[in-house]
Amino acid sequence: MSSDMKSAVTIALVPEARRGPFVFHACPDLSAACDVTLEECCERAAELGFDSVEIFPPDSETFPREELRALLSAHGLGLAAVGTGAGWVKHGLQLCDADATKRAAGAAFIAGIIDVAAEFGAPAIIGSMQGRTSPTVPRDAALDLLADALATLGERAAGHGQVLLYEPLNRYETDLFNRQADATAFLEARGLGHVRLLCDLFHMNIEEADIAETLRGIGRHVGHVHWADSNRRAMGLGHTPPEPIVQALRDIGFAGHLSAEVFPLPSSDEAAAASIESFRLNARLQ
Repeated sequence: MSSDMKSAVTIALVPEARRGPFVFHACPDLSAACDVTLEECCERAAELGFDSVEIFPPDSETFPREELRALLSAHGLGLAAVGTGAGWVKHGLQLCDADATKRAAGAAFIAGIIDVAAEFGAPAIIGSMQGRTSPTVPRDAALDLLADALATLGERAAGHGQVLLYEPLNRYETDLFNRQADATAFLEARGLGHVRLLCDLFHMNIEEADIAETLRGIGRHVGHVHWADSNRRAMGLGHTPPEPIVQALRDIGFAGHLSAEVFPLPSSDEAAAASIESFRLNARLQ
């Protein structure tokens, strides 16, 4: 990858996310829900030439700190980001829940991930845990709850010298924010200066008229990119043109990670290889 942007590949450690869009699915005991160990995933990422890995853990308590630290050091890898989605997938927690006790549990879950990610110099991601509106939590109330949570959790991340990553999702997954410009306006209006956007190209392909122009329009708010094609497979296996997207990221001075959050199709190894090849091809853009 070029010096200004870095490549990453996703590793899920959550059996409940077995059908999710992660390149590698790992667990220490090689249960039926997992294909390989974390060690094998890191070895493969390094062999292919990725700069970093992005981890989707069950929670902060079982996060494999020492094992991961040793593996990253051994293979010359960084940690790009840590996802919080298991809070929803595994525990049913979200920030807009009508139940205050559940909201507090969701915020605590994310806070733990923020803390452990910061030990590795990485940000945490809020995607599916943002939640959505409901009959008992209409939109205005939901946005207030989201803003309060992002403010508190963003300050926690800033205390570690990190930003917090907020991911707008497509309309089928949330009704809070689907478009990047709307999310940017929300962050600015609510004074959420410690929060940056995770721009997922799969979601953007559904919601944005022009991905490249959208990225130029939100500029400094871009904190992380999920590098996925229109069908949530590796870039190059769908119909998203990567060249204008990379050029837009260069134009706004983005120097973060392009992280492959894609389905392991046709296989994990093939998805990883296709992703790193797409990074290498597009790194030549000037």
